[in-house]
Amino acid sequence: MAALKPTNIGVPAFKDEEREYLEIAVLTVLLRPSAKVARLAELVHRAIPYPLVLFAEQGESVTLSLAHKRWSQGESGKVVVEDVRAVAFKPEALSSQEAAFLDSLAVSRLPAGNLFALYDGLLARLAALEAAGITGAFAAPVTGEDASAVCAAIDRHARLQRDLDLLRARAAKEKQLNRRVELNLKIKAMAGELAGTSISLRNGTSNESD
Repeated sequence: MAALKPTNIGVPAFKDEEREYLEIAVLTVLLRPSAKVARLAELVHRAIPYPLVLFAEQGESVTLSLAHKRWSQGESGKVVVEDVRAVAFKPEALSSQEAAFLDSLAVSRLPAGNLFALYDGLLARLAALEAAGITGAFAAPVTGEDASAVCAAIDRHARLQRDLDLLRARAAKEKQLNRRVELNLKIKAMAGELAGTSISLRNGTSNESD
C-alpha cells in the first residue's frame, strides 16, 4: 500500500551494528476464512527484509502486526524477525480504545528521530492497545522503556491467566478436600498476582492519552 521513506515523510533512515531501517513497508493481505492469521503474518514478516506494518484482512476482522528486525548473528546478510506483536479489530465496529489507537498512528504523532524510533513508536502504541484490553483505557507509552515494560506486563498477565484457568479447572475436578483447599489457596495467590499485573499496566500506561 505504501512505503515510508526519508524522501516522502522527512524521517531519516537508521543504521547501527544490529539493524538497518531504510524504509517501512505498509502491506495488506487478504486471507481466506480458514487461514491461520498468526502463522501467515509471521511468514510475511519473515519473507520481507524491511520492517512491516502488516494488515491481514479476514472477513470483517483486520489483524495489525508489527515486528522489529535485526541482522542475523549467524548468517551474514540474513535478517531475523524479533517478537511479532498483533492486535485484531473490526473496522466497522471499533471500540473507543481502538479508535484512539488508530488515531495515534498518524505519522505526525509518531517519534521522528529516525525510522527505527518511528517504528518503535508504532510498536509502543500496539502494546498500549493490548494493555487497553486489560485496563479498559488506551494511552500510548511515553518512552521505549515504558513500552518494553508494558509488553512484559502483558505477557506476564497472559501467562498468569492461562495458569489460573488451569488451576481452576483442576480444583473443579479435585475430589479430595485437602487437595482442593491447597489448590484454592494457590488460586487465591495467583489471582492476587494477576490483579497486581493489571494495576501495574494501568499505572504504566496512564502518562499520556492520545
